[in-house]
Amino acid sequence: MKQITQLGATKEEAISLALQKLDTSIEEVEVEVLQEAKKGFLGFGVRQAEVRVTLKEVEEPVKVNKIEVLNEEVTVEESLPEEVKHLEPIQVEESTVQQMKNDENVLEEDPIEVAKAYLTNIAEGMGIGDLKIQAETQGKNTLFKLESEKAAMLIGKRGATLNALQQLTQLVINKSAKTFMLVKLDVENYRERREIALEQLAERLADKAVRTGKKVSLEPMPSYERKVIHHTLSNRIDIETYSEGTEPNRHLVIEPIK
Repeated sequence: MKQITQLGATKEEAISLALQKLDTSIEEVEVEVLQEAKKGFLGFGVRQAEVRVTLKEVEEPVKVNKIEVLNEEVTVEESLPEEVKHLEPIQVEESTVQQMKNDENVLEEDPIEVAKAYLTNIAEGMGIGDLKIQAETQGKNTLFKLESEKAAMLIGKRGATLNALQQLTQLVINKSAKTFMLVKLDVENYRERREIALEQLAERLADKAVRTGKKVSLEPMPSYERKVIHHTLSNRIDIETYSEGTEPNRHLVIEPIK
């Protein structure tokens, strides 16, 4: 019997992530809520939801292909910024889902439009009323380009808010999509500008490690940002890079080769 225990900012979020890891649907599992989420007050007492999801036994297991996520880690266990901690993915009643499955004449929702509506709703909750969204889809990858006069609020400190919105939007869009979709959010080319800044930071800190003969630890970063630094320094023979710690505090280390 295959089962998984999963944490999430909300119960629904934990279940959704567990389903993605098991590569299955809600109809094929049994869900046990081990711990309800708690929002806390002023950042204190925050508690994530914890669920145990178990695959139901079937006579003839169906063979499915594993989903590759472009070697990127998709986690929702990172601490979310205060701006979005209280926001939860759109919830769809189970009875509504079943009714849509039974009625072949009901039109299916476009997952892209569902994601746009979700982002618009979050933006309004943050006091952003001029949000414009442009979606570009190529295969299973969808890029949402966001525009607003309050772009800084959408990005947050070092992209923390944007990263959190990206994770939540990925959960929302895959509730409606027939096949797994990988979501990326960008605001006014922030991702490109951040990548250039990370490349420059990587070279500067690598030089410092070689000059001082001591290893240099960077601040905690999402997996894809750590990969940018790994890639930037991959051709250097005077240093090595590796990651330490656990999410959300996993960070990269640059160590000189003596």
